[in-house]
Amino acid sequence: MQGYKPNPEFVITDEQSLRNLFAATHPLAILKCQDSLSGHAQDFISRSPFVCIGTQNAEGKADVSPRGDPVGFVKILDKHTLAIPDRPGNNRLDTLVNITANPNVGLMFVIPGFDDTLRVNGHATLVNDPDLLESMSVNDRAPKLAIVVEVREVFMHCAKAFRRSRLWSPDHFQNRAEMPSLVKIILDETTGAPSDKDEMRKMDDDLEEDYKRTLY
Repeated sequence: MQGYKPNPEFVITDEQSLRNLFAATHPLAILKCQDSLSGHAQDFISRSPFVCIGTQNAEGKADVSPRGDPVGFVKILDKHTLAIPDRPGNNRLDTLVNITANPNVGLMFVIPGFDDTLRVNGHATLVNDPDLLESMSVNDRAPKLAIVVEVREVFMHCAKAFRRSRLWSPDHFQNRAEMPSLVKIILDETTGAPSDKDEMRKMDDDLEEDYKRTLY
């Protein structure tokens, strides 16, 4: 079946046509953009256990990856520089490969319970300096490398998205059991999941054990 294709008559292709659809930007929305980490920005980052990092490869193919760790896991090296530890994952290395081709990155820091977020844009470098990595150890395990970000833009992002989504409201939490497990979803979409429920349950249990062994 053919996918949706927008009518060219209704496609916005230039900045001026886009801006004509919206009211003028509030002056503070422009002024708030800083080129270094203020005390407030550093405080926000030090409280955050979660950041999303957006990258692109040389051809412009985009990717966004979540990174999480104990509160304050992103190290503030100075007011112009951050370091993000790279913990064990599935070794696709999408983010890291993209950075080797295109060092421009976008970060969004999230704090549980906060509706506003902090956005940081900058230039990333992959670093395996032993002293830096050792300072980012958890459970006596240092990361293999760190993503060091030279900060170019920093600004707070308003609460509207989080309030619309009611992300932190317990009465809007959804029951994870209403969807298949991660393992079953992947198998359904690739090689096929086993029909035997006990076999499937064992695979789910094995994944949970793997989480415990390989978080760091």
